[in-house]
Amino acid sequence: MSLYAIGDLHLSSSVDKPMDIFGEKWQNHDEKIKNNWESTVKEDDVVLVLGDVSWGTKMKDAQSDFDMIHNLPGQKFFIKGNHDYWWTTATKLNKMYDDMKFIQTGFFTYKDYAICGGRGWICPNEFKFTEEDKKIYDREAIRIEISLKEAKKAGYEKIIVITHYPPTNDSLDDSVFTDLYEKYGVERVYYGHLHGEESFKTGLKGIRNGIEYNLVSADYIDFMPVKVMD
Repeated sequence: MSLYAIGDLHLSSSVDKPMDIFGEKWQNHDEKIKNNWESTVKEDDVVLVLGDVSWGTKMKDAQSDFDMIHNLPGQKFFIKGNHDYWWTTATKLNKMYDDMKFIQTGFFTYKDYAICGGRGWICPNEFKFTEEDKKIYDREAIRIEISLKEAKKAGYEKIIVITHYPPTNDSLDDSVFTDLYEKYGVERVYYGHLHGEESFKTGLKGIRNGIEYNLVSADYIDFMPVKVMD
């Protein structure tokens, strides 16, 4: 039994939304995801899917994408991305498939780990950070802290956080998110959202203040689920 992570599948089997504007490696990326997943993940494994799953704006448009994921090996845990307009409520989504679970303020479990997190948001920066961004930034921090508090209340000491957005801005400054992860003793953070070589450079990677940060957007990891642990 192993735990994997991948973000930003950006599937579009029912809508016309090509991703190759971000580079040639996105050509036929759905087939790459399927083939890599099937060659790597076993039925008793767990895969963390870090948002931006489908371009479908409603679940009826995204259904075929989720059916594809459902037919892939493993148990799948999802958080929301900024393009996941199909997302209704975690309660409704969790009734759809027996091998797919969705969280917004709760947490998943894997062995003796709690897997906490949520969507996150862009962090304060010099380019664009409006009053509306500040409201969402603060709200998303509250949601992630609820997830962390619930895990601690349940007695979990080992914590992994998954978010869609990076935990810092492009200058890698501390944020409300990095402060939370340090406050609650998080071991590792996995995130996506960033696409293209220039964007990859702006993501926090490696160990900082005792926490390991990992970028797992699909194109950064060549559409291959990354093993988190056995």
